[in-house]
Amino acid sequence: MEARGATKTITKQPALEEPAREVLGQRKRPEKGQFLLQVDRQIKTSYVTYEAAEEAGLVIKKGHPIVQVAVYDTVGGVNKII
Repeated sequence: MEARGATKTITKQPALEEPAREVLGQRKRPEKGQFLLQVDRQIKTSYVTYEAAEEAGLVIKKGHPIVQVAVYDTVGGVNKII
């Protein structure tokens, strides 16, 4: 039986231009706007105005009429189902 040759280790150099990504979990969410778009009670994105959130919700609702789509106002604490 022959002896194995030397193995080569290849290391990948990190990209210098790519910024470090922040890990987002259940405790940390990227909330930027006052109005949150919820699909089946899961937050998908946030909007600054109610009209923008409602428009995006209507697009989802027209494409998928079975799912529950709602807009939640974080300041007022009001949840409006579309």
